[in-house]
Amino acid sequence: MSKKVLYTLEYPVRCSPSILYEFLISPAALQEWFAEKVDEREGVYSFSWNGTEEKANLIEKEADKFVRYRWTHMQKDEYFEFRIDRSEVTNQTILIISDFAEKKDIKDQSQLWEYQVKDLFHRLGS
Repeated sequence: MSKKVLYTLEYPVRCSPSILYEFLISPAALQEWFAEKVDEREGVYSFSWNGTEEKANLIEKEADKFVRYRWTHMQKDEYFEFRIDRSEVTNQTILIISDFAEKKDIKDQSQLWEYQVKDLFHRLGS
C-alpha cells in the first residue's frame, strides 16, 4: 500500500468567515452540500451518501478559522480540514481544503472536492 500524501485546494468565497464556518461544522448545513444526510453525536459525525455511511471524528476546531475531521477508518496522521483565510490584498474570504490521497488519486479526489465546493457555493449564493 502506498503512502497517502497531503494536498490542498483553495477557493475564493464571497461570504463572511462566520457564515462559511457554519457550513463546515453544522450537521444541517453540511447536509446541504457535503452529504445526503449528516448526524453528529459527541463529536462523531455520520455522513451518508447513496445508502453508504462513513463516520468521522471532529478532532480540532477554532470558530471562524478551521475545522479538522478524521475518518474513523483512516490512519491517525491523516485528516481532512477546512481552513478559512482572508486575502491580505483583496480582503476576500478563502476556503482552503486539505486532504490526503495516494498520489495517483489526487486528480480524481480534487475533482470530487470541486463538485462539492460548487454545491457549497450554490448554497451560499456565492
